[in-house]
Amino acid sequence: MGTVVDDAASVEFHAFFERHYAELSRLAHLLTGEPDAADDLAADALLALWHRWDRVRAADHPVAYARGVVANLARTRIRSAVRERRRVALFWSQREEKAENPDVAGAVDVQEALRRLPFRKRACVVLRHAFDLSEKETALALGVSVGTVKSQTSKGMAELQRLLGPQNAPQKVRATMARTGDAGGRDR
Repeated sequence: MGTVVDDAASVEFHAFFERHYAELSRLAHLLTGEPDAADDLAADALLALWHRWDRVRAADHPVAYARGVVANLARTRIRSAVRERRRVALFWSQREEKAENPDVAGAVDVQEALRRLPFRKRACVVLRHAFDLSEKETALALGVSVGTVKSQTSKGMAELQRLLGPQNAPQKVRATMARTGDAGGRDR
């Protein structure tokens, strides 16, 4: 008997999907302004509805519930895009012009050492030492806590010190990035 209920629910959901997918996609497009993301948001919303289909089909207005799910997903997408734009703006606002006579060998060494670091350590080191951001600004840019920035920067710099040798790694990272213009660093 469980199979009959599952089959009935599946048929009912399929009919709901066919009837409302285009409308939900159109809603997502109008909310986000992104035609390419609209189908994905509608599909994600319908997947979420499928996982709660017993509750949704028992609701007084399942379509209204579906529209609410699309609206929430669109809001999350918009907030994420806004955060990303702020991060990009923060990076570019710190950018300076390229310096003359870049230390190409030094830049290659630093870039190779940075590539060997895990992303979070690399991001913390670059933002702190090449972009000269504060711990708070770095935390904001990466969406992590100030404590995480402190920890990851310290560990990243220790690893760079090991990879680059006895030179003073913070100055070498900052100077190399500033000279080559790769990260737009500023001298302190």
